[in-house]
Formats: sequence, structure tokens, C-alpha cells
Amino acid sequence: MKTAFTTIKEGMGFTPGHATIKAAQFLNNTKSKLGLTRPFPLFIETPIPDVDTLAIEDIDVSNPFLYRQNKWQSYFKRLRDECPVHYQKKSKFGPFWSVTRYEDIMYVDKNHELFSAEPIISLGPVPEGLDKVEMFIALDPPRHDEQRKAVQGVVAPKNLKEMEQLIRTRTANKLDSLPIGKSFDWVETVSIDLTAMMLATLFDMPLEERGKLPYWSDVIGTNPEATGGVGVDNNEAYEVSAELLKRFSLIWREKEAKLAAGEELGFDLISLLLKDENTKNMINEPLSFLGNLALLIVGGNDTTRNSMSSGVNALHEFPEQFEKLKKDPSLIPNMVSEIIRWQTPLAYMRRIAKQDVELNGQTIKKGDKVVMWYVSGNRDERNIEEPDEFIIDRKDARKHLSFGFGVHRCMGNRLAEMQLRILWEEMLKRFDKIEVVGDPEYTQSNFVKGFSRLPVKLTAKHPLSQMNDSSFGQV
Repeated sequence: MKTAFTTIKEGMGFTPGHATIKAAQFLNNTKSKLGLTRPFPLFIETPIPDVDTLAIEDIDVSNPFLYRQNKWQSYFKRLRDECPVHYQKKSKFGPFWSVTRYEDIMYVDKNHELFSAEPIISLGPVPEGLDKVEMFIALDPPRHDEQRKAVQGVVAPKNLKEMEQLIRTRTANKLDSLPIGKSFDWVETVSIDLTAMMLATLFDMPLEERGKLPYWSDVIGTNPEATGGVGVDNNEAYEVSAELLKRFSLIWREKEAKLAAGEELGFDLISLLLKDENTKNMINEPLSFLGNLALLIVGGNDTTRNSMSSGVNALHEFPEQFEKLKKDPSLIPNMVSEIIRWQTPLAYMRRIAKQDVELNGQTIKKGDKVVMWYVSGNRDERNIEEPDEFIIDRKDARKHLSFGFGVHRCMGNRLAEMQLRILWEEMLKRFDKIEVVGDPEYTQSNFVKGFSRLPVKLTAKHPLSQMNDSSFGQV
């Protein structure tokens, strides 16, 4: 006997959105063979010179290897000190202005009347055929506000409270499964998997499919043309876009059928889009649907996942802070904010000047590309005392730039903070030492400032200590 669900599933082999993306891929590949597409950038890693050897106009902070080679701090410091609003006219991503000081970044971020988030937030262009994809982070009010309002209920305080025990249980189960006294990759084993579980919950996606989510996020967030990531063409971006759209169209249709049958929908992201008057027909606009899915996946993945790894690495670099934490676990919430500042998982956001603007002695022309380097502002000595130190009891630790400001402030910041808080509460119950036992490896991208590998070794707490800590962090 066929149910409505069976019929929907059988009809989902090829969706209109899926067809749109595959057609764009076919057209792009055909044009490429005929030499009618723009040149595809190939990024080959070479040693980055010391910033002191360069003329100020030659400094290019869009280099996707800047973080891998640990040159980013000196490059941004020189710009902050000598040319805080800096014009780079010949990067591989086209000309752009870099805004590198804390106060200037705040000014750009808060003034959406002067600086537009449209059409994209990355330094470089997205693949041809996907350039019409819309996401609300790359829209200006009022359309931005309408689409954001539709989904922000998923991270409302009531929802977060209901999710907390589920997150804690999954975190505890994951930590209990880790090897003791043996080296393993923290990124793959913990950061990616815990984040994927949370994303699957937010989208009401089966947990056994969760591995697709970080993969989709990686392909989208580190596209070569847009951010300088790994790749020799855009085929993977098209394939992932088509697969993502096809899978979530099925989830949408399933929920749509339930709604039509009078069933109550939950508070997952797809249900919220379906129930909102402004977004209930978004599936009929496949490029808008794809864009907002991509935004929520990348946004939900990168901040939490890379902060989970960064916290471990930072406490390894500053062992006295780990000792301080063990003596006073109440510092965890403040430490979470310091981790997010310290890491700055998404290095920047891009804007376009809507009119001529004077900023810190420079004239930005209408139509110019403007990049707010959060990663630099979070190390600005003018606003943050000892910014290169990792200090878990830092005063006003939450006043970092990583979540942005103004209308585009990160919607999921409280959820990310809660996940990180729970992780460290549960870790302190179990582990006396968390050692980094090899060099970290970093993502190739100028947008995602992340870890690709972090080898660690754990030492368990003494059983008696675990008993004494058994009630810590429970709700």
C-alpha cells in the first residue's frame, strides 16, 4: 500500500531545483570547452614572504595560504598600524578594500545603508550559473529581515533549553567513546561529528546521513573561485549544490504533506520556513532555497566545529590557562567567548559601497568591494588588551567581532556558545590532560579559518575525581 510519503519519495529522483543546477553545470562545462568562461584560478602553495619585505600596496591578505603558513598575524598587524583601510588592486579575487581595525569594522558592519551585503559575502565570485543563488546573509533589508525572521525561532531561548539535554547526552556519548592514551584526530573524531549531529537535528535529517552535512559545508565554504580553496574546476560545487537541493526538497515535501494532512510540524528549520508566510513557497524558488540552506549549513558548521578544535589547541599553547580552568570551571562560559575571538572561524564578510564613503582617510568609491576582516579586528590592540594572549577570564570577552554586528549579526551565536560550553563541561569531568601531539593542519581558504587535522592524546581523570565532578554542568 502506497502512502503519501512513498509517493513523494518515488517522485523525487529529479526535482526542478536539481534540474536547474545540473543545467547550469552542463552549460558551464560546455562554455569552458569552447573557451567562453572566465579563467579558473589555480592556487599553488609557495612560501609567503615576510610582510616587512613588501611595499604596503603589495600586501595581499586574500592569499588562501596565509593561515596555513601562520603569516596572518604579522600581515594584518602591519595593515592595522600603517594602512588600516587598504586597497589591493591586483589580487586573484579582483580589487578590494581591506578594513582591519575594530572600530572601522564596526562602522561598516552597522551601516547597511552605506554598505550592501548583496550579492555575495565572499571575496571572489561563485561559479557561473550559481551566481543567482540568494541567501539572507547576502540580502539587504527588508528582504533580509523577512527571511531571517522565518528561521530564527529555531534558536529561540525556549528551543535552546529543550535542545540542551540532547546536546549534552550526545556530547557525553562521544567523549566516552574516545581512546585514552592513544593519539587520534580531534577534528575528524570530535569536532566534525558533534557539529554534524547538531546540524542534522536542526534540519530534522536522519542522523545516519549527518556525514553529508560537513562535506557539503566544506565544498561550499572553500570554493576555489570564491575563497581560494582546493580544486581544479567547479564540478564538485555543482554536484554538491544539486545533491543538497534534491535531499532537502524531499524533506520539504515530506513536511508539506504532513502539514496538508493536519499534522503538527516541529521547530526544525524546514518546518519553520514552511510555516512562515514569507517563505512558505521558497521551494518554488530553488536558488533562494539552495542559498539559504547553504548559509545555514556553513554557518552552523564552521563556527562551532573550528572553535571546538581551537579551544583544545589554545589550551595546549597556554597550559596555565588550562590549569586555571580546572581550578575554576565556572570560567567556561567566558572561555567560550575567548575561544571564538581567538579563532575567528570565519575570517571576514564582504560588502559593496552603495555610495562614495570616507573611512579613516581613504575614499571608497561607489561599487567598490569592501572586506571587513574580523580576524584582524579581533586582534586590534586599540580595543582589546593583550589581543594575542589567550585569557579565559578576559574582561568583556563577548565583545568580539566573530559574530558580526548590526542586522547581519550571527543568528545562531547562542547555540554555538551552548554547544561549546557543554563540550567543555563534559570534558572537564572526564579528562585531566588534553595534549596536542602533532602539528595542527589548517584549511586552505581565505574565508574559513579552520583546522583540517589536530592530533591529540587524552589522559583520563582519576575515578575519585570523576565522582566528585559527577554533578557538574547538569541541567
